[in-house]
Amino acid sequence: MPLLSMSISNKIDENIKSKLLKQLSEIVSECFNKPENYVMIVVEEKAIMMSGTTEPAAFALLKSIGGITAKNNKMFTSKLCALLKDQFGIESDRVYINFSDVSAVNWGWNGDTFA
Repeated sequence: MPLLSMSISNKIDENIKSKLLKQLSEIVSECFNKPENYVMIVVEEKAIMMSGTTEPAAFALLKSIGGITAKNNKMFTSKLCALLKDQFGIESDRVYINFSDVSAVNWGWNGDTFA
């Protein structure tokens, strides 16, 4: 049930897209202690302006039923920023991440909700 929806200002090479999605899925699963078979990753290329410039940047929205804690959020932020720096040259001060803990009754899946 964790969903990572991320917008990146950089062009994402088709050759690395699948690898990137897998890396992100593993990071989410590890940081939020959720089975990877429930993790969804969405990555899109978007025009982003941050701090008045269009230098490389990223915005991530992480939603989950539980697991959103200060410790988990910090670990995820560290790992995500390291990956974005390594693969896209995006500096950590050019990344915003929003965390949202969603009630199980407000998350639909498989013709029902998790509650």
